[in-house]
Amino acid sequence: PILYGYFRSSCSWRVRIALALKGISYDLVPVNLLKDGGQQFSAEFKAVNPMQQVPALKIDGITLSQSLAIINYLEDTRPNPRLLPQDPKKRAQVRMIADHIVSGIQPLQNVNVLKQMGEKKMEWAQNCIAFGFQALEQILQHTAGRYCVGDEVSMADLCLVPQVANAERFKVDMAPYPTITRINKDLLELEAFKVSHPSRQPDTPAELRA
Repeated sequence: PILYGYFRSSCSWRVRIALALKGISYDLVPVNLLKDGGQQFSAEFKAVNPMQQVPALKIDGITLSQSLAIINYLEDTRPNPRLLPQDPKKRAQVRMIADHIVSGIQPLQNVNVLKQMGEKKMEWAQNCIAFGFQALEQILQHTAGRYCVGDEVSMADLCLVPQVANAERFKVDMAPYPTITRINKDLLELEAFKVSHPSRQPDTPAELRA
């Protein structure tokens, strides 16, 4: 497999965690979202992903983009360890939490949107994340065990950790979100979350390395 990604992209990080959990080795092709006006806009990368976004994964003779589509494919083809619970209610909760983050929070504070916001980008990002986290905190109080849904790591957790990292980068006050904070702390102790961390990627700049 070949993963096209960027060390700091939260969408890329979700996929790196899934690959690590499932023990899938891959080659990385870094796509720097800031350099040269954004390498994702090159003709070469547009041929890989017409949406000009990371991640993209070449695997099993196909090229997939969109992090959840990639993770779902890995789940369908390499089911161990599973990232979706067998119980249909818990499975729905996992998908709901993942969608809250992937559709309701992250796109509002991604590189393209922040570019449009100019000087207000920090305030905008903080407001978008805080609004989403208020809802997420409430949901997790009903679904969480050790992790987002019960005591097994799921797709929801793969989305949570990179989003908390974004929140910290944009200096969001995490005090109102004790459940999110606790789950995030526990997940960061796991090896798959450590090896996939933005501070430990081949394309991480020296000053940001762990």
